[in-house]
Amino acid sequence: MSRSRVYQWCTWFGEGRTSLGDEQKSGRPKTSTNEENTTRVDELIRCDRRMKIREIALKLEIPKRTVHEIVHNTLGYRKVSARWVPKMLKEDHKLQRVEISQRLLQRCKQDNGDEDTTHIGVGPGGDFQANNNLFDNLITGDETWVHLNTPETKRDSMTWKHPSSPVTKKFKVQRSAAKVMATVFWDAKGEILLDISPQGQCINAARYCSTLHRLKEAIHRKRPGLLRRGVVLQHDNATPHSANLTQQWLQRYGWEIIPHPAHIPDLAPSDFHLFGPLKRHLGGMAFETEDDLISELRNWFDNLDVDFFRVGMSSLLSRWQKCIDLHGDFVEK
Repeated sequence: MSRSRVYQWCTWFGEGRTSLGDEQKSGRPKTSTNEENTTRVDELIRCDRRMKIREIALKLEIPKRTVHEIVHNTLGYRKVSARWVPKMLKEDHKLQRVEISQRLLQRCKQDNGDEDTTHIGVGPGGDFQANNNLFDNLITGDETWVHLNTPETKRDSMTWKHPSSPVTKKFKVQRSAAKVMATVFWDAKGEILLDISPQGQCINAARYCSTLHRLKEAIHRKRPGLLRRGVVLQHDNATPHSANLTQQWLQRYGWEIIPHPAHIPDLAPSDFHLFGPLKRHLGGMAFETEDDLISELRNWFDNLDVDFFRVGMSSLLSRWQKCIDLHGDFVEK
């Protein structure tokens, strides 16, 4: 603000002015922003939610600026894109999601000896408060593809610029065909096992049982006493996970599997909390060999704070409750 403008405002306030808003001015009254046009615009939008401002203005023969004011200021509409979801859920899928969420929440209440789960959480060291046995023993895991060349997303490449700054360009880059399958198991205290499948090797029941055996050894080293208390494992119902060979392995060692119906990435901590930050970290990186990629993966997990894992695991409670409140629909972030 210029010095003269500052003096002018000081003078106005010294004379008793108290408002910062513009004063009413005389002029030609608005004729197109009236109740009749507001009603007509509202009716058109309700008939076709995708109608554009320009189409409404042409149909009603009123200025686009007036239509914009009616739509946004008077009627309070805002145009948003549809939210993408992994799969269209049928009613039986929603019912199953609600039943499983209710069952798991009820188990938390029973373990806690209370009817309220709002105060159940994870302590700073990764230990669950209120002696919650389910989360004390819970380990979650899943697989994801990791490419040797992961392009940077458009959102991550955004930069600040002045109006006079040159426009930056970003060339379209495809993900490399070379990739490895990373299997990650973790709990509220941190990563327990990062298992990398060699390129070209598929994940079948035998391979997954071998991974579970390495997980058992890692639990023995990193979580003393957990094998004695009893492991509670959360993984999806992929074919290698639900195969008879895998079920026999789990029964032999007495590991409990918590219910996990199909199509629930929003209730799987690895999907909604872990893999997204991992892929963003790798965005824009290119590795010459698989060993370089694996080394970067291990460094990333080693540098994660325990609070990262704590927050991801403790958010399961609120997501189960939201799933119930939404009658089984997908839970947003």
